[in-house]
Amino acid sequence: MRILGIESSCDDTACAAVEDGVRVLAGVVSSQDDVHRRFGGVVPEIACRAHIESILPCMDTALTQAGLTARELDGIAVTATPGLIGALLIGLTAAKAASWALDLPLMTVNHLEAHIYAAWLGQEGPPALPAVSLVVSGGHTSLMLTRGPLDHELLGATTDDAAGEAFDKVANILHLGYPGGPVVEKAAAQGDPTAVDLPRSWLDQERLDFSFSGIKTAVLYHCLGQNASKQAIAEATYAPAFVADVAAGFQQAVVDVLVGKTMQAAARTGARGIILGGGVACNALLRQAMAEAAAARGLPLALAPRHLCRDNAIMVAGLGYHLHAAGRIADLTAEAMP
Repeated sequence: MRILGIESSCDDTACAAVEDGVRVLAGVVSSQDDVHRRFGGVVPEIACRAHIESILPCMDTALTQAGLTARELDGIAVTATPGLIGALLIGLTAAKAASWALDLPLMTVNHLEAHIYAAWLGQEGPPALPAVSLVVSGGHTSLMLTRGPLDHELLGATTDDAAGEAFDKVANILHLGYPGGPVVEKAAAQGDPTAVDLPRSWLDQERLDFSFSGIKTAVLYHCLGQNASKQAIAEATYAPAFVADVAAGFQQAVVDVLVGKTMQAAARTGARGIILGGGVACNALLRQAMAEAAAARGLPLALAPRHLCRDNAIMVAGLGYHLHAAGRIADLTAEAMP
């Protein structure tokens, strides 16, 4: 069964063709990093305009790469939630139009569940289940108990800034560029993670939610004091060693919380495995720390492949196959939800 996947939940336009949920025939991503770099973050209106320009060329390119015609598809899967509402609507509208024109079933996909499904695409055989799944990205930091590709129970989520947002904001404070994840990680590699003492929000509490606003503020105060203005941030200058130490301390603090909360969730639920996905799951320290913590508890770790951690349509099409098999077909009244 060949599914065309469409993803437009934030700032990347992506289309992919996947057969039987696991065999990748094509995967196309039109990145908007260069568009948003000068703003230091995603501007929703600009993202939507770029999606409108990219969505049809991405669909055409995916079909060409897969060696398929539109009539050889068996279904259309599209991200419908969560995300930027305008961006979601563009992808959903394109998917509805294709579904109607080609008389193909339409499957609406939860973006966070698709990030979890990416772990199915990175190994032979399914992850050990039930598993605690950590999805950590620019807009979301969520813990779920996963019993299958379509069976997830929310355990905890971000209450303010997600981990990826915190990386972007700290990168802005340190004048490292955008997107924040890769540039902070690169700077941290030259620093001492113990040189700057930063808070680990809620790490010792029972709740499984996340809060990364405080650590971002702690970095700002450490760099510029408590009364820093936007102008002060823009005009600040730092020694390279200072930047490296702050980046390393920040990265370590975030990873400590992410891994600690995941292990708390695993102990509480009796999970038999751990799944890690989402854009921040590209981070080498997070992958290593999670692997070590999981191994210490005898829990198999299923990692999303790095090329499937950022937003992509391969994971959307793969999950769409399971929705189709379960008879969870959407109609043309399906709505996007932010």
